[in-house]
Amino acid sequence: MAGCCSLKNVCEYETNKVVRIQSVYYGSLKWAIHSVVFMYVCVALIADRRYQKKDSVISSVHTKVKGISQTEARIWDTVEYTLPIQGINSFFVLTNIIKTENQVQGLCPEFPLAKAVCSTDKSCMKGRMDPQINGIQTGKCVNYNTTIKTCEVAAWCPVESIKKAPEPAILRSAENFTVLIKNNIHFPKFNYTKRNISPDFNISCTYNKNTAPHCPIFRLGDILRASGENFSEVAVQGGIVGIEINWDCNLDKWLHRCEPKYGFRRLDDKKTNEALYPGNNFRFAKYYKQAGGKEERTLIKAYGIRFDILVFGMAGRFDFFELLVYIGSALSYFGLAQFVVDFLITSYSCRCFKYNPVKEYYIKKKCEMVPGPRWTLLYVTFVDEPHIFMIDKFLRTSLQKVKGEVIHRNTGDFMRAAKIQLQHPDEVASLLGNSEEVHPLQSQGGPASSSSSSCERPAWCSCGKCRPAKGYWEQLCCRRKNGACITTSDLFERLVLSRPMLKFVLLYKEPLLDLNGEASNRQFRHCAYKQYIHWRFGEEDLEERALIPNCCRWKIRDAFPSENGEYAGFVKKA
Repeated sequence: MAGCCSLKNVCEYETNKVVRIQSVYYGSLKWAIHSVVFMYVCVALIADRRYQKKDSVISSVHTKVKGISQTEARIWDTVEYTLPIQGINSFFVLTNIIKTENQVQGLCPEFPLAKAVCSTDKSCMKGRMDPQINGIQTGKCVNYNTTIKTCEVAAWCPVESIKKAPEPAILRSAENFTVLIKNNIHFPKFNYTKRNISPDFNISCTYNKNTAPHCPIFRLGDILRASGENFSEVAVQGGIVGIEINWDCNLDKWLHRCEPKYGFRRLDDKKTNEALYPGNNFRFAKYYKQAGGKEERTLIKAYGIRFDILVFGMAGRFDFFELLVYIGSALSYFGLAQFVVDFLITSYSCRCFKYNPVKEYYIKKKCEMVPGPRWTLLYVTFVDEPHIFMIDKFLRTSLQKVKGEVIHRNTGDFMRAAKIQLQHPDEVASLLGNSEEVHPLQSQGGPASSSSSSCERPAWCSCGKCRPAKGYWEQLCCRRKNGACITTSDLFERLVLSRPMLKFVLLYKEPLLDLNGEASNRQFRHCAYKQYIHWRFGEEDLEERALIPNCCRWKIRDAFPSENGEYAGFVKKA
């Protein structure tokens, strides 16, 4: 960037060039896209509250389950069917059980599993333990019943014998149980705290999506029904159900709103087969002491529904900087119109589309092709060619033979040196001569001048005035085809080699310049180089990489020789 060059550039301002197209079609398309973008920005600003600063919720949950159930054998109260919490923000309700009573530690036959069925003692391995069996094998094969023999194990006897959950579920009446959910939330950025139980809470209410959407007391059957399940079916094997509490709060004073919204869904896979342990169950035991002091227990395999309470939410409050950031980002969307219109115009400039001169003109006005900063870039011109040639490649032969890309010449600038007013106005006309002298020399088609012997003329020379050169970039003649050298023209003598002209140009730039010193020839020589470049190339921007033909360079050197006979030549610049 230009700002990196000096401190002065810091105070500069840059702006883009705008090309306006008078077109109803493209103008209408631009405003149509701007209208759509404006509508989207406004809707998103209001609907998503992009003008607010946001904060996530922090919460705590406490639950209380109420209900009584009667089965054939007993009455079940809250203490029995509500087991200790198994996770954070969750509660478990017992719905089905398998009981194995009066278990004591001793020796007994194993349940007839595939790994425990035997025919002789050889089928049982003493001390064998397996995660799927109930104890440690003793090495004996004993009768499990009148038809099956199994390996004897040291375990809590008798071992659990029922593997399938009872149907219907023993506590299927738990459908009518209720649960009170207490949920306290906090938004730390705004120091805002609230709970889901209002001060005017009616303890006899029950949640209903339409009639009581904010009641914190839920009937378990209603929860399963809202999640798309049947309580009696889920109660057999158990399951996991999620209770979602969503806090979407608007803390602006003019539109304050912060109430919970409840949702329900089943979280476990109800399609899981028996091999993958469907539902939700676990085992626990109740221990007793017999009269003789021997320990006894009742093993219970409990099936039930675990309710996970999932609290999430977001609060927002108006913030000027958030609004400013959103407006800044939204402004970039309006550039979509320019992208679409430019794409439509530039696409038709490709060869695969129909040619349109108006669109082609637009491309030329808006886009300017410039080469990259490569040291291989050179500019050359010939007296018998009307254009400048840009060469951007590594030279593997003389520059005279390399073909480059055509660049149109600026026809007006090359006469600038001739238009400088001398002491008398008549000298300008005599300096320029007639109009034919201004144009490039035309090839005469004849042989080159005989002033230079054929043995000294390089193979790449077409004018007969060039001298041998080692560097490929120095092997350049003033013309493509054989003919008169440009150094023989009267205009070359007047514009490039005329000492009064060069002296005037140097003093015009630096009025107090000393041109009588020892280095005067060097100053005249370099000024002559620039005069030739301005004359033949017509653009000062090409000065750094414009190459002077070999014949012209030596003509200037002969006119203004170096004191020691050494010349730096063209220096490649990165």
